[in-house]
Amino acid sequence: MGTASKRRIRGTGLVAGALVAGTVAAATPGTAGAAEAARCAPGRTAPAYTCAQPGDLVAPALEELRPTQAVLGHDEVYYKLGRYRSDKDAAAGGFNKRFDDWCEANGQGEAASVRPDARLDDPSTFTCTVPLGQETEESVEPMKTAVVGPGGQLYLTDGHHTLTSFLESPDGGPRARVRLRVTDNFSDLSPAAFWQRMRAENKVWLRDADGREITVGRLPERLGLASFQDDPYRSLVYFTRDIGYAVPDHAPEFLEYQWGSWLRPELSLDGRDLDDPAAYLALVKDASRRMTALAPDAVVADGRTAAQLGRLAAWNDGKKETGGEFAKLGRPLTDAKPGKLAYALDFKKDVARTPACTTTLTGTHNGPLVVNRGVTCLDRASVRGPVTVRPSAVLVATGARVEGPVRADGAAGVQLCGTSVTGPLAVTGATGPVRVGGTGCTGNRITGPVQLVNNTGPVAFTANEVTGPLICSGNTTGVDTTPRPNTVRGPATGQCAHH
Repeated sequence: MGTASKRRIRGTGLVAGALVAGTVAAATPGTAGAAEAARCAPGRTAPAYTCAQPGDLVAPALEELRPTQAVLGHDEVYYKLGRYRSDKDAAAGGFNKRFDDWCEANGQGEAASVRPDARLDDPSTFTCTVPLGQETEESVEPMKTAVVGPGGQLYLTDGHHTLTSFLESPDGGPRARVRLRVTDNFSDLSPAAFWQRMRAENKVWLRDADGREITVGRLPERLGLASFQDDPYRSLVYFTRDIGYAVPDHAPEFLEYQWGSWLRPELSLDGRDLDDPAAYLALVKDASRRMTALAPDAVVADGRTAAQLGRLAAWNDGKKETGGEFAKLGRPLTDAKPGKLAYALDFKKDVARTPACTTTLTGTHNGPLVVNRGVTCLDRASVRGPVTVRPSAVLVATGARVEGPVRADGAAGVQLCGTSVTGPLAVTGATGPVRVGGTGCTGNRITGPVQLVNNTGPVAFTANEVTGPLICSGNTTGVDTTPRPNTVRGPATGQCAHH
């Protein structure tokens, strides 16, 4: 690593043991446009991250990042979250993997020490093997990456699964920070020119969970499971790693998605039980054998060949089915070192199933929305007006935005995950589940008072940010506020007094 890179690393950084304050290194001649150079001149004040240059390390809060893809493999995130909540790593004499993952993502190797009360959102509670200022090319290489866009906005280009796992972790959250390596600064471009450049350089994945092309307007605004559609083929490819393929040096962007695009027409998931360990393992075996059966020069997707995407010459890297990565993958949860599938499916069983939608809204809905019957789903939709849920009806809002009050009286169910509500939220007399945040359900932002009153079904209210009073009373089963508490800027009373 050159001297300039080390200087930039010292500019600003979040490190285990301390939050290092400072400024990003100013743009140097030849690295920025004239307008950007003027903004970043000494003594001038520029928007956040505008002056960050390739090689700089910046330390944003997770809530500051904009995704560059609309889908995730949810089962991969479930694996990480399942392992993060487990004590198996500590029982084996190590540290919980979330601290290793954070240190690696922060350019600092692995966890070196972890206090009993250590938390991801407080890096002073653990240390990493590579101290700040002593980073090497090897320690910086696996860091997640970002591009600076118009207005100094940071766009995450690698690490959506890992950083979403940090955000969803009970000791993480949207305000947790981790360093990113800046690869490009396109802040002097117009929005249209920015996205044209991002597409040209393959720094954005514009496909939905079914592999269909989408526009940049369909990209989510923030991280969190609820922000992303679930692409099961992306998870499947993740579990075939080092069995059917290995990530090559200088891997192309979106490598796993390209493998997933190839698998989609090759291997149907219809009738596959992705909640059953044996069935899932058999699917991984089938998919990975198809990958290694390809000729090295076979085109997989987007002009990339199997060799370029890391195809292994022999299935399971030449090892028997009872050995290698395949055997590790299938280890049960009772094993001292469970496999990834066991962790993923154990966590997945605790994620409440979303009821089947009878009506699905996407895009923008202007005016009042009344849910009279059935199950109405807001799928990353925007509603500009009040939302009313009538008795016996169900509302499911996932990654949505509501500009107006939400009121449900006698509903058969209400579920809000990763949704922003500008206005009061009142759920009273619900006969079915009320779920506002929770395991596998991203916390919500509610700007207004919240009332959860006299509901007879189970009520969960977890990891939410509320600006206003929180009133919970008369709920038959109480209110579950685990595993991560809510942030309430206002009085919290009744069953939510300790939120």
